[in-house]
Amino acid sequence: MPEAGTYKIDAYEARMTDEKWCAIVNNDASYDDKFFYAVKTTGIFCRPSCKSKAPKLENVRIFSSAREALAESFRPCKRCRPTGERLPDYEWADQIVHYIDMNYSEKLTLETLADMCHGSPYHLQRTFKKVTGITPVEYIQQTRINKAKADLTGSRKQISDIALSVGMPNTPYFITLFKKLTGQTPAEYRQFNQQMTKPEVHRSGNKN
Repeated sequence: MPEAGTYKIDAYEARMTDEKWCAIVNNDASYDDKFFYAVKTTGIFCRPSCKSKAPKLENVRIFSSAREALAESFRPCKRCRPTGERLPDYEWADQIVHYIDMNYSEKLTLETLADMCHGSPYHLQRTFKKVTGITPVEYIQQTRINKAKADLTGSRKQISDIALSVGMPNTPYFITLFKKLTGQTPAEYRQFNQQMTKPEVHRSGNKN
């Protein structure tokens, strides 16, 4: 931990202790009535006994009640049900969407999503498709291509750099997927949209 005074400590982060961290890592149910923890990168909060993968310490916030976590816009874990209620499928799908939107540039697999969003890969895939009409992989692909579109029209980055920035280091695969979803290669998409955004040139010779 950094020395005191090197940064402004959040009130909730200040509640973290070695004892609480050990309870989280060891899924200690004896602490379930004493505090809750939330993970900044997923937007989800849990009981200490939650069997989900242990988060990174720097991403954890501590709350004394579920109400506090909810007030900070964290969502309850589907697995450990920190509010005591079953999480509706549409809310879980929202959690998955949020995680993908925030981490599309990282390597994402069904197993990764299941770990981070607290469920099994099979149940996550089934629930997500039931709620959204598409699979998590399809949503990841759509998100990456939409981000790439913005870069193609708003920057002069190389196509390989754009592919890497949206989480697709394999440029040939990126080009193939881009064309499959848009009907154009990235180069064709960029050229077409650059032409569309050029100011109209009056060639008639008439002056206004």
